[in-house]
Amino acid sequence: MGSFRNKVVLVTGGGAGIGRAAALRFAEAGARVVITGRRAEPLKALTQDRDDLDFVLADAAKAEDASRTVSTVIEGYGRLDVLVNNAGAGAILPLEAAGPLAITEIFAVNVFGPSLLATAALPYLKASGGNIVNISSTFGHKAAAGLSHYAASKAALEHMTRCWALELGDQRIRVNAVAAGPTETAFLRERMGLSDEQAEEVKAQERSRIPLGRRGSPEEVATWIEALASDSGAWITGQVITVDGGLSIV
Repeated sequence: MGSFRNKVVLVTGGGAGIGRAAALRFAEAGARVVITGRRAEPLKALTQDRDDLDFVLADAAKAEDASRTVSTVIEGYGRLDVLVNNAGAGAILPLEAAGPLAITEIFAVNVFGPSLLATAALPYLKASGGNIVNISSTFGHKAAAGLSHYAASKAALEHMTRCWALELGDQRIRVNAVAAGPTETAFLRERMGLSDEQAEEVKAQERSRIPLGRRGSPEEVATWIEALASDSGAWITGQVITVDGGLSIV
C-alpha cells in the first residue's frame, strides 16, 4: 500500500470493529493515528503503551465535538493527512415506527458528523494534499425493508463523497468511500439495538444471501480503507468501493 510514515490519520469510531482494524493498519504502515469514540475504555485499551496511537473522547453526533477533535489533532501533531469517517449509527426502523428523534439520531452520526468533521479538517487536508475516506454500507445503494432511514443516511454519505470529490479535486484532496457489507463486529447489538438472539438470526439470514457464503471481517474492510488512502490510490477519487462478499449484486 505504501508507507504512511510521518503522516497523521484520524479515524472516528476507532475503538472497535472496522475503525479499530483500520487504525491498526495505518499504525503498522507508519502513521500516527488518532481514534475517537464515545466510550473511554476501548479507546484507552487500544492506545495504551503505544506511541503511534492516541485518542480523543468525542461523539460524532455532536457538532461541537467536530472542531474540538480536529483542533486536538493539530495541537498534538501539527498536521492531518487522512480523515476516515467511520463512526456510524443505525436502527431497524420500520416506517410506522419512525419518529423524529430516531431519524435525527441516525442522520446526526452518519451525515451531519462526517460533514462537520470534513469541514473542520479541510484547511489541514488542503495543506497536506490529504484525503477523506467515508465508511458507507451495502445498504447505501441496496434497498432493504426496515432500514430505510439507515440506508438513506448512507446513500447521502455516498453522494456527498462524489460531490466533495468534484469540489475538492482542484485542491489536491481526494474523497472516496468504502461500502462495507455485513461484518463480524458488535454493530448489530450495540448500534442496531438487537438482542443476542435477534443478532444471530440476522447473521444467519445474511450468510444465506451473501454469494461468498459468509460475513466479512473488519480487517478485510480495513484493507480497502488503507488502499484508498494510500499513494496506491493517488488517481482514485469520487469512488465507492463495495466490500461485501457480493451481497450488493443479489
